[in-house]
Amino acid sequence: MQTIITINNLGKTYKSGHEALKKVNLDIHKGEILALLGPNGAGKTTLISIICGIVSPTSGNVSVDGFDIISAYRQSRKRIGLVPQELTLGAFDTVWHTVNFSRGLFGKKKDHAYLEQLLKDLSLWDKKENELRTLSGGMKRRVLIAKALSHQPRILFLDEPTAGVDVELRKDMWQIVRRLRESGVTIILTTHYIEEAEEIADRVGIISDGRLLLVDDKKALMQKLGKKQLIIELKDPVQQLPDSLQDYLLELSEDGQRLTYTYNTQGDGTGITALLQAINNAGLSLKDLQTSQSSLEDIFVHLIKEGNHS
Repeated sequence: MQTIITINNLGKTYKSGHEALKKVNLDIHKGEILALLGPNGAGKTTLISIICGIVSPTSGNVSVDGFDIISAYRQSRKRIGLVPQELTLGAFDTVWHTVNFSRGLFGKKKDHAYLEQLLKDLSLWDKKENELRTLSGGMKRRVLIAKALSHQPRILFLDEPTAGVDVELRKDMWQIVRRLRESGVTIILTTHYIEEAEEIADRVGIISDGRLLLVDDKKALMQKLGKKQLIIELKDPVQQLPDSLQDYLLELSEDGQRLTYTYNTQGDGTGITALLQAINNAGLSLKDLQTSQSSLEDIFVHLIKEGNHS
């Protein structure tokens, strides 16, 4: 895949001595949705702020579409749209003036047809003459997206785009993000919401304590690190596992009614067939079988714990 952003050994240490980023290396692919997950203070916003030219790096370098973010600042910046976490908007400006003005800041010629379509896509067209102070938080968030897209960038950064908005609006935002990707825009979002990454991202990056712990295709990540479990419900409870089942690393529930068998989805075989045969040979009768797979949230929590101990 074609790379649109290249990050090499990026580091940031603030005057206070806080090391916000530690040798981050990352290639972002053209046309993908990349979700950056991490707890507060992990370095997500610092990473975005450096790429967008708001914060200066201490070490390393970043190029955007082949342009260095420092030596070719204008070329790199005009390719980027940024939706910040905070709702930073003038109270008495109208929606239309805000978006039109933002386009002008990037030296773009007026294009009413493009801006009209943009506002329609974001369900803002009927609010175009409204003052921003009259809008709901969710609508203000949409205006920030419209501002970020006003100069037709090919890369869009969304810093916690659905923080503080209700579930319905969050799903609307996911639809907007998908449509933007379909139009060729590369999208990088930071999020606290695991389900957001699970729902819309192509790849997931996990940041903790300034380090990029892992970046992988979402599905591959869940296959590699996701565990599957087989939950076996017994017809009759047992006090303890028969000796013949000790090698299967089964967990017996407190009430003796359920056996839980954890297996690796990437292994040569699951061992389920042999296990069921062994259970039958041990004289246990099955009532029900269920399978479950770990979610992205389980994987995230596990990686953060591992990262903090390393």
